[in-house]
Amino acid sequence: MLMPLNPVKIRKDFPIFERTVRDGKKLIYLDSGATSQKPFAVIDAEVNFYKFHNAAVHRGAHQLAEEATDAYEGARGLVAGFIGASVDEVIFTKSATESINLLAYAMGNAPRGNRFALSPGDKIVVTEMEHHANLIPWQELSNRTGATLDWFQVNDEGRLDLSTLHAVISPETKVVAITHQSNVLGTINPLDEILKRAHEVGAVVVLDACQSIPHLAVDVSTLGVDFLAFSGHKALGPTGVGILWGKAELLDQLPPFLYGGSMIESVTMTESTWAPSPRKFEAGVPNMAQAVGLGAALEYLQAVGLNAIHKHEIDLTMQLINGLQKIEGVKIFGPTNNIMRGGTVSFAVDQIHPHDLGQYLDSLGIAVRTGHHCAWPLNKKLGVAATTRASFYLYNDSDEVEALLDGVLGAQKYFARFS
Repeated sequence: MLMPLNPVKIRKDFPIFERTVRDGKKLIYLDSGATSQKPFAVIDAEVNFYKFHNAAVHRGAHQLAEEATDAYEGARGLVAGFIGASVDEVIFTKSATESINLLAYAMGNAPRGNRFALSPGDKIVVTEMEHHANLIPWQELSNRTGATLDWFQVNDEGRLDLSTLHAVISPETKVVAITHQSNVLGTINPLDEILKRAHEVGAVVVLDACQSIPHLAVDVSTLGVDFLAFSGHKALGPTGVGILWGKAELLDQLPPFLYGGSMIESVTMTESTWAPSPRKFEAGVPNMAQAVGLGAALEYLQAVGLNAIHKHEIDLTMQLINGLQKIEGVKIFGPTNNIMRGGTVSFAVDQIHPHDLGQYLDSLGIAVRTGHHCAWPLNKKLGVAATTRASFYLYNDSDEVEALLDGVLGAQKYFARFS
């Protein structure tokens, strides 16, 4: 049986919760889907790298360079352990967005005969619920190569319509790029059927795990996907660092993304050869301190326990959904049960624009996200221009959910005066 989390105790590890907002109000932070807050362990790890070990990794024979390299590669090992990967399959990038662009750009550069080379008649498959970061790179790749872009639609419950599975993932499909958990709907997508069909036709599966890795236990050795991307800043880590994971045999066949120092094996004035992965994809001096900070963040999450975090978030999510369903004039987008969903709830309130609601809640010290959440096609499918989104993490508690519900009721009363 999982031990319940103690958010009050956990918040003491996060210095930002020592401050107040809006004339002394307690900060109620419900926007972790955009970026998470950082514990002392992460801040200290990054600061200590700069204070005591700062040097360019992989480039010097002096002690500081050795220490920096050990810290950087140690962080890679922590990432690998966190997701169940081999160390050489973990690539540091500056963000999940760069990780996905790396894949799309490298595939676009693949020479004829390479398994990743695309041409007219090939197909790339996405879904209607993708974040722009996992949609636009594939749009551009299809434009450059002549491949066709196809997608799974979202049904009224906010889940993927897999009734068209065999038609959408057809024999021409080369890439299937999907989100693990929707950043708008909270939906966790079923991977087994999609993976089985994709691999039947020889396609590779790219998973955007930005909204799942920080909240769920994910093991790439059993998950079945071919590539996976996530960001550090959503997982208690620093900004400026992301991860691309890929199966070793696939990374070996993928062309480089950026060229320069550190990613080469040999160089002459007329040609170069590439170092093996992951160095092949890490040109230049990387974000070293940020990688070290990410390693500390993942250690922190493991110490708390991903299963306990997920259960805690789902409890808060259902508390919010049940509360919103009791308020007249509120519409929830996405699943309203706890089956295959995460701790993100998007909703709209009649007669109140989401931006106005967000500002009203902010006046109470409650931070939520408002807007299209970088998912314009999904918003169009939902028939809205914007929504209000609350996203939970390990430092949130039941009292904060109640504060949000009270805030929605208060907003209705406030804006009714102007209608």
